[in-house]
Amino acid sequence: MSQNKISEKVINWELVAVNPSTKNWDWKDLFCFWGVNIQSIIGFSLIAALYTIYNLNFLVVFLGTILGSFLVYFFSNLIGKPSQKYGLPFATLLRSSLGYNGARFFGFLRGLVGIFMFGIQTYFLSKAISYLIRILFFTIDKSILDQDIFLTFLLGLNIIDWSSLFLCVLIQIYIFSRGMLYNRKIINFSAIAVYTGMFFFFIIILLSDVKLTVRTFIEILNFDNFLDYKNLLPIISVAGTIFAYFSIIIISLGDFSRYVKNERELKNGNLSLLINLIIFSIFAVFIVTGSDIFLKQQFDDIEKILTNPTDIIGKFNNLQVTVIVLFFIIIASASTNLIANFIPTQYSLINFKPNMFNLRSVSYTIGLFGFIIAIFWPTLLSQIGILSFIDTFGSFFGPISGVMIVNYYMINRYKIDVKDIHLMSSESAFHFSKGWHLKAVYSIIIGFIFASSTIWNYNFMFLQSYAWIIGASIAGFVYYLLANK
Repeated sequence: MSQNKISEKVINWELVAVNPSTKNWDWKDLFCFWGVNIQSIIGFSLIAALYTIYNLNFLVVFLGTILGSFLVYFFSNLIGKPSQKYGLPFATLLRSSLGYNGARFFGFLRGLVGIFMFGIQTYFLSKAISYLIRILFFTIDKSILDQDIFLTFLLGLNIIDWSSLFLCVLIQIYIFSRGMLYNRKIINFSAIAVYTGMFFFFIIILLSDVKLTVRTFIEILNFDNFLDYKNLLPIISVAGTIFAYFSIIIISLGDFSRYVKNERELKNGNLSLLINLIIFSIFAVFIVTGSDIFLKQQFDDIEKILTNPTDIIGKFNNLQVTVIVLFFIIIASASTNLIANFIPTQYSLINFKPNMFNLRSVSYTIGLFGFIIAIFWPTLLSQIGILSFIDTFGSFFGPISGVMIVNYYMINRYKIDVKDIHLMSSESAFHFSKGWHLKAVYSIIIGFIFASSTIWNYNFMFLQSYAWIIGASIAGFVYYLLANK
């Protein structure tokens, strides 16, 4: 077989180094990138819960959040730097650590998790769209939703739900498959738009009762017993929670950092995560506490603080506000789905079959399987504990990252032969054992055992927030010992 035919099996234009002229991302783009990652319903509920539901001192939660963001910053720089330098996505860069076959199959795990999460996120995104459709029908005719056609359900979904889900998948495939230059515009628009929406909601809550809302918010800024040593564990716990939330993004950061101008812009952009968390935290806490005051004045059955934005607007008797907030939720959810699930899955699947997939065909594949998962999510998948299995697959991400970090910085000394990384030939520096770097595979498996034990072993569940770091540290250490023999 000729060298050209061999090379074609692992070369795809989406996987090669980007043209230097397209490396135009700066820290502002990464600011929007991190903003989009936190601007989700889950992110809002998480931040609000840390500040309002748990009985923690404000500065304890604040310091825990900062510590967690610095952990994300540290590992993001380590993972993002080689991709920024060589313009390679995560899936391609993985070949330098695992070989081309090892990268195909371990990278495919990232794709599987991405497809599942894309489908689940798409289901919840379609629910927001279905709410808008129901509101539209209700405003036209209050009795229209009582028609038999809207009361017939299949797999727990009626015709509005099915239409919303189908529309949601089609729109995402059409928009997300147009390439990174277009996706960059989506990311930047979404981050700015959602912050604008949160500011709008912030003003509405503030004006509902300025004095009472401000006083309640100030009361949250409780600095009592801040220096108590008992606060150390809560700080560590909050930091782990913040890190765990962003950990799925870290391994695939190279898919985005490959477009960053230089290392300085990368570091400054990653540091903007801290700014995003501060801004988002202030908005989230104020909106939740202010909403709680307003709702308790209107209703007698509010027994707990609502931290889910959909629950909050569901209690507001204001159709215009509900519609506006739903639009912002749709924008935030779709852009988060793009960054956290769709783009990493595109590269992972293309790397699995480079000679089969292109950007558009792989997008159709993600959309199809995501659609199937979304269909069965409410009635089947959510009932059988599928998220535990997804988390288990995710336990590979820390060990894979640990091996990649040690391999690039300590074994290869900051150097990668870009020409060899695209070859299956035995002459390639990354051929290893028929495309498998067995030392790296062994290290990842050992790291995976420790990381996944925090999910399945009751005695280690208290460490689950740090599973990524545990897996990365152990796998990296084992790999360093094996690779130096």
